[in-house]
Amino acid sequence: MVETKPRKLRIATTSLAGCFGCHMSFLDIDERLFDLVELVEFDRSPITDIKHCGRCDVGIIEGGVCNAENVHVLREFRVNCKILIAIGACALNGGLPAQRNHLDLRDCLQEVYATEASLSSGGIPNDPELPLPLDKVHPLHEVVKIDYFLPGCPPSGDAIWRFVNDLLAGRTPRLPHELMHYD
Repeated sequence: MVETKPRKLRIATTSLAGCFGCHMSFLDIDERLFDLVELVEFDRSPITDIKHCGRCDVGIIEGGVCNAENVHVLREFRVNCKILIAIGACALNGGLPAQRNHLDLRDCLQEVYATEASLSSGGIPNDPELPLPLDKVHPLHEVVKIDYFLPGCPPSGDAIWRFVNDLLAGRTPRLPHELMHYD
């Protein structure tokens, strides 16, 4: 009789408007990545360099939504991922990128691109290749349904490891207080 291995779960990750710190924490699970690879197959992620998300069991997404491309990527993830996890402060509440929310976007662009002293021939970029900025930075749950939230700035590698393992084992992820931090 031929023994068949159980199907590995597919996981995709991506980063939107943020610092990429949550992905760095994901990599901080260190040698446990080898254990994880025994259980899962990676789709879109910095580990695979795949640019579009295919059908996945779990999507892990960091960063807020600040432009049209972020909206597109987030909606693609929601459609393709059975479970979607928002990870980090930027994904949960807009984080540092949302600090611009109290400013008028037009004034902000004018200040950065047209009046900055170091830009002698400044001008606001207007190229069809650049995604259109949104007036405000939004947390992910304002755009799509999020199944789980993993707070932190960034969450530690240990918190991510515990969260993902609980989920893969069919348990509701629960983090003890000592794994929660906001640096």
